[in-house]
Amino acid sequence: GGLFFIVYTHKGSGGSGGRLDSVSRIEGDYLCSGEVQRALPILQKAYGDSMHKVLHVGPDSCFVVSKLLRQEETEAWGVEPYDIEDVDSSCKALIRRGSVRVADIKFPLPYRPKSFSLVIVSDALDYLSPRYLNKTLPDLARVSADGIAIFTGLPTQQKAKVADVSKFGRAAKMRSSSWWTKFFGQINLEENESASKKFEQASTKGSYEPKCQIFHLKSLP
Repeated sequence: GGLFFIVYTHKGSGGSGGRLDSVSRIEGDYLCSGEVQRALPILQKAYGDSMHKVLHVGPDSCFVVSKLLRQEETEAWGVEPYDIEDVDSSCKALIRRGSVRVADIKFPLPYRPKSFSLVIVSDALDYLSPRYLNKTLPDLARVSADGIAIFTGLPTQQKAKVADVSKFGRAAKMRSSSWWTKFFGQINLEENESASKKFEQASTKGSYEPKCQIFHLKSLP
């Protein structure tokens, strides 16, 4: 049978005030790394104990990791897939101690299988072609023990600025939920139905309206 994914889409232009509005600088817009920070309370309700050892993969990882580390009994690491520029002192400190590293996610990550309970990905897969997604997504599933939460842009969102292409290698490709669902099936990644249902319930109860598509996948066996 076909796979069914709970997909959350943009429903308005509201959001958290303050620093979060400027945290995701890619494309000059508030995108999915900032969305991860808004979604943390919902993710915690959906994943429970699986939030104790988290890897975030994507731009602005310093901000996401810092936010995660403020949560009680949560360990967090980050992978920045692109060169970091103009970072603040707190980000430099995270990099120095190895909590955040810069790594090209088109190649296998330097972690053992099931190193993290949960892997959260944002603003990273939109810049990869299917050729690299074929390798990157299974590798993310490899290093997670309890699942992957993927935040991707919507097809209606602004495309990458020409100036960004030299940094990211290609313009962002905002794909539809049906494209992602089909692609996940092609590479044998299954929906995490339990997490999807809990996330949907917590979103409804908390009146959470995402600005990105969110997919919940199982780890590799």
